[in-house]
Amino acid sequence: MNLIDRPRRLRSTAVMREMVAETEVSARHLITPHFVVDGTGVHEEIGAMPGVYHTSADTIVEEVGRDLELGLKSHLLFGIPDHKDATGTSAVDDNSVVNRSLRALKDKFGDDIITITDVCLCAYTDHGHCGFVKDGRILNDPSVEQLAKMAVSHAKAGADIVSPSDMMDGRVAGMREALDENDLENTVILSYSAKYASAYYGPFRDACDSAPQGDRKSYQMDSRNGREAILETILDLQEGADMVMVKPALAYLDIIKRVRDEVLCPLVCYNVSGEYSMVKNAAAAGLVDEAAMVRENLLAFRRAGCDMIITYHGHEAIEKGWI
Repeated sequence: MNLIDRPRRLRSTAVMREMVAETEVSARHLITPHFVVDGTGVHEEIGAMPGVYHTSADTIVEEVGRDLELGLKSHLLFGIPDHKDATGTSAVDDNSVVNRSLRALKDKFGDDIITITDVCLCAYTDHGHCGFVKDGRILNDPSVEQLAKMAVSHAKAGADIVSPSDMMDGRVAGMREALDENDLENTVILSYSAKYASAYYGPFRDACDSAPQGDRKSYQMDSRNGREAILETILDLQEGADMVMVKPALAYLDIIKRVRDEVLCPLVCYNVSGEYSMVKNAAAAGLVDEAAMVRENLLAFRRAGCDMIITYHGHEAIEKGWI
């Protein structure tokens, strides 16, 4: 008898495939981003990101409540203030839109949710850069000082996790020191450790009104580099990061895998706005099966090694049974 390998035996029925599946995505793996703005009663769809909204500090409670009913317990807040200036003073205001949102969410949901805040100056500066600018140069150390103050402000308002996305050198150490000095040693740091200067951020910059004057290539990573992602990640862990991130996700699955192979801490990826909007627009044009594509992308991130995924697809994917 001629014996041959038959892997297809384990694909013969849906139940068989379910039994041997290696990878899963569920609500606990997903982090939902929210864009909070000044004002009251705001719930306005973002044109570049169908199904994603600008919300105010009062309506964010309703939005998170709807997510929580689906099991989405982790929420990432981005603030878009009315006031922008050269040094992002709104970012360190104890009554900022992010801090008001944090207090409202914690008053309503307490420890039933995880609150994460983006710690970066780009949405708060009139030049759109993630740090201070002098003579066309992005200043590293003064920017880190401001970012550390921002992290402390968020933690005092109720952030469980602060997440620096600026890519300044030494910002994790600056934040960890500032948090500890303010008796906030239990605040978790999720660092955007490998954040690339990417073309996939376009819709986000529209949502946050944060397009920079010039570009961010002097501080965000070059897409040609892979080993550098490992260096950045190791440095952040040495400085006190509790979790690390790769951003974007879809074009950087190789980086996710390489980082996963190097670190033992939780690894997060960011399924960014451009990745989201491409799927949405292709689906609206009837070019792709949206449910199948979203499911495939999310599984790819998990299969590459991510423990958690920041994604705008979460609510719809769970509500409609895509995952």
